[in-house]
Amino acid sequence: MENVLECSNLTKKYITKTALDDLNFSLPKGAIIGLLGPNGSGKTTLLKLAAGLLKPSSGEIKVCGLRPSAISKDYVAYQPDKVYLNDWMNVNNLMDMMCDFYSNFNRDKALDMLANLNINPKDKLKTMSKGTKEKVQLIITMSREVPLYLLDEPIGGVDPAARDYILNTIISNYKEDSTVVLSTHLISDIESVLNHIIFLKNGRIVRQGDVDDIRESTGKSIDALFREEFRC
Repeated sequence: MENVLECSNLTKKYITKTALDDLNFSLPKGAIIGLLGPNGSGKTTLLKLAAGLLKPSSGEIKVCGLRPSAISKDYVAYQPDKVYLNDWMNVNNLMDMMCDFYSNFNRDKALDMLANLNINPKDKLKTMSKGTKEKVQLIITMSREVPLYLLDEPIGGVDPAARDYILNTIISNYKEDSTVVLSTHLISDIESVLNHIIFLKNGRIVRQGDVDDIRESTGKSIDALFREEFRC
């Protein structure tokens, strides 16, 4: 299958708000995709639908040809925009839990990335800074070997040096036939690694496509187009 994520007339409504409004798109495998838009544009809702944490109000979403379910979760590694780790755990406890839940969790890969950061697997999470916890969380996510990674604001709230580490970790730890979806509003920091983009505005797609094609047709960077569209 060439497309790892497909949406057809996808709509998600909450009581007083339509978060996603009739989305139609497909995402190719083997790409790093920017899901771009300001806060409140529907990015997190879309990622949660793909991860199987929410159900559509109408329309359809498929991951690797499957509707989100207990089975499709084996194909998706999702990282929310907040640290979800339990402070009482140490990193070894966390990796034990991941091994129990996911047969595709690669502990050796996680240990290599931890060693590169001089993080001791015996260290408790409650002793770590917020930035270090975010790095541990990313390592855990990227140590699953799956076709689709969904990362919600992975560089939000971290310093520029940490952003470089996070992007390098993402780029160097996914397979070429996997797809990474990065949700962010910090376009200039990630533009150089993107192959494909989706601009979301008020729950609707206002621009999507191959990054090189868009740059060539408009003569502008993705960051410049984003600033134009959202008047940043």
